Amino acid sequence: VTALAGTSIFLMLAHRLPPTQPFLVPLFGLVYGGVIGAAAIFAAWHLDLLQYLEVWMTGEFSGILRGRYELLWVAGALVVLAWWTADRLTMLSLGRDVSIGLGLNYAGMLRLGLVIVSAITALTVVVVGTIPFVGLVAPNIVSRFAGENLRHTLPWVAGGGAALVLACDIIGRLIRFPYEVPVGSILGVVGAVLFLVLLLG
Repeated sequence: VTALAGTSIFLMLAHRLPPTQPFLVPLFGLVYGGVIGAAAIFAAWHLDLLQYLEVWMTGEFSGILRGRYELLWVAGALVVLAWWTADRLTMLSLGRDVSIGLGLNYAGMLRLGLVIVSAITALTVVVVGTIPFVGLVAPNIVSRFAGENLRHTLPWVAGGGAALVLACDIIGRLIRFPYEVPVGSILGVVGAVLFLVLLLG
């Protein structure tokens, strides 16, 4: 519910951004995420949960054990639902007037897409923690080479994002062996570099 509310507020605010500047949306997302993170830290400080929050906000896989990872199956089922509705979600990205003109139930599809994205994100963050940039970098790289057709690009985005996380996890396990650097820390550096390349390129 919190993820759905947060995403709704983000979309409401992002809708006010100029459509001629598409890269303002991810930049605004970073600022919005920073504000939410600051509020979470403030609440955790008052509730004496700051140590637990810091561990959770640095995404890592050491705590993913039997009994904790099963929620990811629900996220996987929602990804299948997203692929099944991919054509309508692609139409949704064309804008309100165009999608309605093509016969799409714009409001209903917008709500469904919002629920799918919010639920997948919430389930993943609950299990793994926050892993920065992967949801920003992977889709933009794929769309540059494969276009905006979601049915075609979704498998590539999923595979590319998984490969990026796996590569950063391996680096985190090897860079200070036998100790482990959280994958979120490695991906924060790698993702920032890739995002700057996309932004400037």
